[in-house]
Amino acid sequence: MVDAVVIGAGPNGLVAANLLADAGWSVEVLEEQPEPGGAVRSDREVDPAFVTDVFSAFYPLAAASPVLRALRPEDEGLRWSHAPRVLAHPLPDGRCAVLDRDPDATAAGLDAFAPGDGDAWRELCAIWNRVGADLLDCLFTPFPPVRAGMRLLTRARAAGGVRLARQVLLPARRFGEEHFAGEGGRLLVAGNALHADLSPESALGGGFGWLMSMLAQQVGFPVPVGGASALTGALVRRLEHRGGAVRCGRRVTEVVVRDGRAVGVRTAAGDAVRARRAVLADVSAPALFTHLVAAEHLPPRLLADLRRGFQWDFSTFKVDWALDGPVPWAAEGAASAGTVHLADGVDDLTRFAAQIATRHVPDRPFALFGQMTTADRTRSPEGTEAAWAYTHVPQDVRGDAGDDGLTGAWDRREQEAMADRLEARVARYAPGFQDRVRGRRILAPPTLQAMDANLRGGAINGGTTALHQQLLFRPTPGSGRPETPVEGLYLASSAAHPGGGVHGAPGANAARAALRGPAVRAVLGCVRRAAGRRARDDGG
Repeated sequence: MVDAVVIGAGPNGLVAANLLADAGWSVEVLEEQPEPGGAVRSDREVDPAFVTDVFSAFYPLAAASPVLRALRPEDEGLRWSHAPRVLAHPLPDGRCAVLDRDPDATAAGLDAFAPGDGDAWRELCAIWNRVGADLLDCLFTPFPPVRAGMRLLTRARAAGGVRLARQVLLPARRFGEEHFAGEGGRLLVAGNALHADLSPESALGGGFGWLMSMLAQQVGFPVPVGGASALTGALVRRLEHRGGAVRCGRRVTEVVVRDGRAVGVRTAAGDAVRARRAVLADVSAPALFTHLVAAEHLPPRLLADLRRGFQWDFSTFKVDWALDGPVPWAAEGAASAGTVHLADGVDDLTRFAAQIATRHVPDRPFALFGQMTTADRTRSPEGTEAAWAYTHVPQDVRGDAGDDGLTGAWDRREQEAMADRLEARVARYAPGFQDRVRGRRILAPPTLQAMDANLRGGAINGGTTALHQQLLFRPTPGSGRPETPVEGLYLASSAAHPGGGVHGAPGANAARAALRGPAVRAVLGCVRRAAGRRARDDGG
């Protein structure tokens, strides 16, 4: 018997396990896949000479996360690398918005789109410099973030107070229109918002796009030297040095509950692994509450909320390439950027998101393109480029906005047709791109899910990033914390606050809740009972 069982060896599960091991707990992590990492893995399957990140690739949230910094993965061999420039958004007419780690360089480029936009960018940077640290503390601590929230409130008053709150809640389109006269700044904000599933018209999109843009300047979009698996390997080694264990190929099929408390898990092989103190689940909320825990142990309201209200984020379609040479960008500014956004403008982004909203596969997919050798020269032989691009498609496909008759079956024909569509999209901005392809791998939504069960239908954020499923609404109304209705069971995945991204906060929040254990549960129980009495009194 161990003190804690962690289900899933993704970054959140590994962070949780490390924190428990630091506290002296014995910990065992059970992972369904043959290797750890979840969506933080790399391989050489596209070409033996190329290292390809299978899922995630750039890690600004990891670099900014106080959770990961405190674990010091660099002590276990992790090294970070940066592209010369963080991000570029080329346009068909040859112009290119470039986000540089130097704010003045970014500002100078935006002035080329419209005089004065550089000063507008510097103003946004100044606001971030005043409130950014406290905003990140609020994001990376359990909800409600009392101490960090008070600090943020104090600083926010000096930075505009209610106006700042409004700015954070703005859709990306409106945010861009209020701050920039030209298209460059608007594209940087709106494109970064679509790293999640926030369209240019979604509330919170402006705030999220601003946050990602500011992180790009503060910490860059770094990559692990040698591939994404280097980050996973550092966390696994750290855990093992503290006595923890990671067991791969062990699919958990049940959380065992006795007298209202989680006491262990059962695997597909029939093995029972007992947990003396806690079970932490780095799995999706639907998987935990509708598959791993029997309904008899859960409130009917929770199950009803999951059935009716839980919303997945967009599906993802990804293509990896081994290229014989650098990408032949028409816009010079894109060549030195690690990440490149491909869309003709904000209106094109809106069109793309609208097609997904109506459940149509976009005919002109917005592409997030990664130049990995540009960011880390160890990824492929000199003079070549390890590259990838992903786009979003609907979770449930109703039709194809293009001419290929895609249905969402994602059989071989549909995969090849969509990969060709994405490749043609890249070639619009980089003529001759296809001539440099020496190897290609397609990762359609079902493939992504098969390689990581948390990526349901290719959803990469554990549920929508939209405002209605954040904070106390994540994963269901009244949640917001890692505790579950089952004593000793904690939700430690991106389905919990603060959501997707490789930053480790959901795992850390779950571990800290487990360490506090009964004391916290008693306080929360008192609060819930008091709220229930007030509700009854109000109703009477």
